[in-house]
Amino acid sequence: MPSPPSPSQLELTRLPQHVGIIMDGNGRWAQQRLVPRFQGHRNAVRAVRAVVETAAELGLQVLTLYAFSTENWVRPRQEINVLMELLHEYLQKELGTMLENNVSMRISGDTSRLPEFLHKPLENALNLTESNTGLTLNLALNYGGRAELVRAMQQMARKIECGELHAGEINEEAINQHLYTSGLPNPDLIIRTSGEQRLSNFLIWQAAYAEFYYTEVLWPDFTKEDFHKALQAYQQRHRRMGDITPVSA
Repeated sequence: MPSPPSPSQLELTRLPQHVGIIMDGNGRWAQQRLVPRFQGHRNAVRAVRAVVETAAELGLQVLTLYAFSTENWVRPRQEINVLMELLHEYLQKELGTMLENNVSMRISGDTSRLPEFLHKPLENALNLTESNTGLTLNLALNYGGRAELVRAMQQMARKIECGELHAGEINEEAINQHLYTSGLPNPDLIIRTSGEQRLSNFLIWQAAYAEFYYTEVLWPDFTKEDFHKALQAYQQRHRRMGDITPVSA
C-alpha cells in the first residue's frame, strides 16, 4: 500500500487559493460504532482542527467549511442543539490558536437564525481576527447556495428601486459583489468526504469551475494526510476554464 503524500510531495507554487470542504459522514461514523450521532459530531471537531492547521501551514488563502446548511434545520432538535454547542465550544477553544496563526475568520450565511448564545462569540471572533493576514477561515453557517443567490437578487432589486443600480449594470461581477463570498477568490477545489458525490447547495455559483475531489473517508476520520492526498490530486488535474489550453493551478 503506497504511503500517504507528505507536504514535500506537493508543489507549493501550485496549491489552490481557495478550498471548500463539504464535511460529511458524522452520522455514519457514529452508526458504525453504535454510538449516538452527537458523538460523530464531537469527533468531527478534530478533523476541523487538522484541516485548518494544515491550510494555515501550507499558506492557503481561503478555506471554506460547510458547517451548517439552511436545510439542516429539519434535523432533530437535540442534534441541532449539539451542533450549536460544539460551534460555541470551538469558538471558545480555538480563538487563541487562530490569533497565534494569523487566521482571519469570516462567516457566509444568515446568522440571524442562529441561537442567541452564539451571536456574541461569533462577533468577538470576527472582530478579533479581522486584521489577520494569513488564512481566511470562512465558515458556511445557515448557508445555502440558492438562498445566497436569492439574497443577492433582492439586494440588487432594492438598489434598482432606489436608482443606485441599473438593470444593464447587472453582470457576473455585480452578482459576485452581493454574495457572502464577496472579495474572496472562487473555490479552486471542493472536497467532499464520506463517498457522496453531490454539491448539496454548496457554493453553487462560485463552484462553476472548481475541481471536485471525493473520498470514502468519513469526516471524523479525515486527517492531514487525507487533505494532502486531495491537494495532490488537484495538482494532477488539467484545468482549462472553458479554453483548450490548461491553466496553471
